[in-house]
Amino acid sequence: MIRFLCRCLGLLFLAAGFVGIVYDGARSIANNAVLVTSVSDVASVVFKDRAASLQAMAEGGQPMLWKLLGLPFTLSPAAPVALVLGLALLWLGQPTRAGIGTGFRP
Repeated sequence: MIRFLCRCLGLLFLAAGFVGIVYDGARSIANNAVLVTSVSDVASVVFKDRAASLQAMAEGGQPMLWKLLGLPFTLSPAAPVALVLGLALLWLGQPTRAGIGTGFRP
């Protein structure tokens, strides 16, 4: 069940990454400049009011950790992050392989 969930989420994130690349490409062509959607832009659209409160909570708890990990992650482009996350989930969801020396004969 967990493998199935990982594979489904992985495929969804791969599709979202592809859509993000197409969206950023279309915006860049229309504006004659390279425009990239960041993770914070996506989070603010998806989570609306909760994104700001999550950032305030993270800064209040561990401000140094937010500066080292949180801020660079939120400023990174969303499409490659979704693609990498999708590939990682697909890798986690793959079925186990047979060990060396075990034969499968019908």
